[in-house]
Amino acid sequence: MSALGGFLAGLCVALLPLTAAGFWLGRRTARRSGRTASLAGLGTPVEHATFETLHTASLAAPPLRAGLTEETARRAARRLRSLLGTDALCLTDLDRVLVWDGVGAHHRAEIMERLAGPLESGRGEAFRLGCATPDCPLRWAVVAPLTVDDRVHGALVACAPGESAVLVRAAGEVARWVSVQLELADLDRSRTRLIEAEIRALRAQISPHFIFNSLAVIASFVRTDPERARELLLEFADFTRYSFRRHGDFTTLADELHAIDHYLALVRARFGDRLTVTLQIAPEVLPVTLPFLCLQPLVENAVKHGLEGRGDRCGIGITARDEGAEAVVVIEDDGAGMDPELLRRILAGEAGPTGGIGLSNVDDRLRQVYGDEYGLVIETAEGAGMKVTVRLPKYQPGVHPAGPGTGGLR
Repeated sequence: MSALGGFLAGLCVALLPLTAAGFWLGRRTARRSGRTASLAGLGTPVEHATFETLHTASLAAPPLRAGLTEETARRAARRLRSLLGTDALCLTDLDRVLVWDGVGAHHRAEIMERLAGPLESGRGEAFRLGCATPDCPLRWAVVAPLTVDDRVHGALVACAPGESAVLVRAAGEVARWVSVQLELADLDRSRTRLIEAEIRALRAQISPHFIFNSLAVIASFVRTDPERARELLLEFADFTRYSFRRHGDFTTLADELHAIDHYLALVRARFGDRLTVTLQIAPEVLPVTLPFLCLQPLVENAVKHGLEGRGDRCGIGITARDEGAEAVVVIEDDGAGMDPELLRRILAGEAGPTGGIGLSNVDDRLRQVYGDEYGLVIETAEGAGMKVTVRLPKYQPGVHPAGPGTGGLR
């Protein structure tokens, strides 16, 4: 299942219990006040209150998608207390209260003492609060553990003036929704680690091949043309600096094309006039964000299968055009092409790396980031060259370059 598919599945699981809790809160809110009935065109008081509940949940979700920390708990707590309509609410990890929202913060120590059992068993609990403060309205607490992959990470505690079986149920449903958000945060972190691992694998796969050939070319110019050797050495340094940078999963199209320019300078030095490269780049797509080291492997693949092992000339074209909400990048060569069945096995990870440098790696990362509909589109046949099309959304939540651009295409 893709990362997007996993997210949508988790979202559906999250909304069902929350809608149920929202329906109860809507009924309670509707009974307490008739003011919601006057809000134009939004249906019955129950429907309006349920909508408000889901809207409040949508505001609480983004902080929780970053995991359970003091900062994320602080940003989400007020929204969660609004969902339950309680006098006080706190979120804890296994050791301490991360945030207390509402009255009665002096109950922090008592709450943590009573959490040992629920945190160990993973089962909710309700208990009476002992309080010597005369004007404190809190007399009852409901504990609902927060779990991810059957492991307890903390608890949601709702405090109220009196015992309520309905509050016990509602707190449990909201805690379940919070747990789903934390699980999605864990999936996001896993996806990030997977992408980082794939980038490391891609570097390990490409770099020895590229470094050996580049250094051999530079060495060939050292005696005959020292200035040319110096220029190529700078190109090599700039490209490897970009390829081995350690920050950020994403870059801009401008920076990726700049790195490709360095790479092609080294390739041209090796193959001379056997290689011709044409570029057609629409300036408006240069700021578009894409996964780091996403296009360069496709260009290297075009060089490998378009030139190496052949005695004649080869042309490579790189086009980047604006298509409304998307940028479309096309990399094509007029080289040897490939058997479509071999290509299928490469993309499925069944043929090893020799058939196409980084093709399956890039295809996997595009699908993980944007969804299955944004995988590589490859047209090829034996003797007919290869055309690879990459579609990139101009905007995707969570997809941002690591920092300011390092420069455009020369």
